[in-house]
This record gives sequence, C-alpha cells and structure tokens, in this order.
Amino acid sequence: MSTPAFVETPPMEEDVPVLFDGDRGQLPLEARRAFALLLRARYVAAADNPVEWKALLANLDVLESRCHDMFLQLVIDRDYELAYKKQLRPDGLSVPILLKDEPYRRVETLLMVHARNVFRQQQGAGERAAFIDAEELVEYAMSFLASDETNLALRRREAEAAMTTLQRERVLDEVSPGRFRILPVIEVLLPVERLQELARWLKAGDVPDVLADDDVAGDAHAGDDAEGDDDAPTDDTLPEEAP
Repeated sequence: MSTPAFVETPPMEEDVPVLFDGDRGQLPLEARRAFALLLRARYVAAADNPVEWKALLANLDVLESRCHDMFLQLVIDRDYELAYKKQLRPDGLSVPILLKDEPYRRVETLLMVHARNVFRQQQGAGERAAFIDAEELVEYAMSFLASDETNLALRRREAEAAMTTLQRERVLDEVSPGRFRILPVIEVLLPVERLQELARWLKAGDVPDVLADDDVAGDAHAGDDAEGDDDAPTDDTLPEEAP
C-alpha cells in the first residue's frame, strides 16, 4: 500500500475552536495560555498554574518548536515542576536577543545564598514549605559589610530593596508582613555546584558586585520582555550555571 503524498487533513470536528475574529492559531486555549504565560513570566510552576502546566506538557513539541522560532530554548525541570526559557545564541549566527542579561547585584546574591541554605535545611527537616523572616535576611546581608562602613541605614535600605526584587522575581513570596516563603525555584537558580562556589567567595570576601544572569539563574532571570543590554555583564563574567 503506497504512502499518501500529503498529510491527511483532520476532520472538521477536530479543528481547534476559533477564539476571536480572524483567529488562525493552531493551539487549544489552554496551550495558548501556557505559551503566553511562559513568554510573559520568569517561569511557569505547576503549583501556581496547574492547568497551564498540564497543557504545556501535553503540547511540549509544538511549544518547543515555537520557542526555537524565536531563538529561545524551553527548559522543563520535572523534579521541581518548573518551565522556563533560555536565550539561544547559536555560533556563527547573528540573532535578535529577546532575553536581556539583567545581573543580580551583590546584596541580592547574598540573600539568595542564605535563602537557599534555609530552604535546604527546612526541606531536609521534612517541612513541606520553607519560610524565612525579612529581618533574618537583612541581618545576613549586613553581616558582610566592611568594618568601617558607616552608612548602615543606606545598606539596610539596599537589603530591603533586594528583597523586593526577589519577590518580583518570584524567588520569595511574602505570606505575611515581614515573612516570606522561599519558592522552590531557588533550587534551579542555585544548584549545588554554584552554591559551593559562592560559598568560597563569601568566605574569601570577594563576591563580585554583580553576577550575570547566566551565572546565577541559567537564563531564567526576569527582564524577559526586553532587548539585550550591552552594558550588562555577559556569560564570561563568571563560570556558567548558578550557585
């Protein structure tokens, strides 16, 4: 029996419903929502968006293809049930950069390192979720100040601003005033190998002022809707992968 020359057209009853006038999309509503959320947000978590997570996995091939059309890589972490995107930079090709390398500042990195350790400790103790107080984070950051630092109020404001950044990045979730849940994405941002490297820097007191996105977040950092920043640190600032 000969192989048909063309792909069979699915029956009309299997066509994707039209969602708006002129709609030429080929994905069902749930998959479109998952794709739009993936493009807009830093990451998609099954715990926060169970319907979109299920749709993402069900339509993984086509969503990965659509990401590749934009020179993005769709990354699925099944252990922590997270999906995020990375910027592709193919050798020898000049491509538009959609995800900018927005660096973490030193104080943000310090807070993430401490939050990561607390997350591991509480998870190891059998806790279902890990929590930390704002004051504990501030005190940890302040403990790395130079002995001759005099503007403590400014440094405290910097630490508080860093916590705000980590909330926006969905690393911390404020569950009550001054108390945060540490979200599981911290494990993706700071894998063990990178955490060990940062621990050595902390001990030596030479943590860089900024850490490039690829260095700390495997390209999962925010700023995903902006063009690349030529002034931002590049992948060469520090070794690849994250603490």
